[in-house]
Amino acid sequence: MSRTGRRPGAPDTRDKIMAVARRRFATRGYEATSLRAIAADAQVDPALLIHYFGTKEGLFAAATGLPAGLPEMFAAVEGTPLRESVEFLVRSYLQFVDSDQSRNAILALVRSAVSNEKAATMLREFLAAELLPVIGRLTEHEDAPLRASLVAAQLIGIAILRHVLRVDDVAKASPDEIAALAAPAIEQYLQ
Repeated sequence: MSRTGRRPGAPDTRDKIMAVARRRFATRGYEATSLRAIAADAQVDPALLIHYFGTKEGLFAAATGLPAGLPEMFAAVEGTPLRESVEFLVRSYLQFVDSDQSRNAILALVRSAVSNEKAATMLREFLAAELLPVIGRLTEHEDAPLRASLVAAQLIGIAILRHVLRVDDVAKASPDEIAALAAPAIEQYLQ
């Protein structure tokens, strides 16, 4: 029986794409890195990147260790009342950063961004392109980008206190306890 369709890439093709993507994101940043450029450097068809990673955000997530799906998680809150949106946002974020795989990836990227300008640029561009616009749509204020950045700062701060510094009260608190206390403060940014 003969097979039809595209032949899969060589076994090391995915690894080659990842190596090129890491180098490109590190040297050029998120915005200036295109799927076509990565494909050209890796000497593969651009469609193969979509096959393996789905989107540029998916490739960035895989290349940096950051789990994919963050924008979708935050976008799920659009269209609901603000209080519900914020509570959902905080709980989802905590569920996300409390899982072993996500927490390790996020903390590695945040730690790298603190000490490495290239990593900081990658994280900054990723936030600006993928997450902050979604959070910013929760408010109608002209300074929505600033408000979204403050929300991100609050959430990242919680993760750092919970998982890097391991401040006892924050580390031991349940996601519901943290959401109940943090959601009103975050809601203030967006009202």
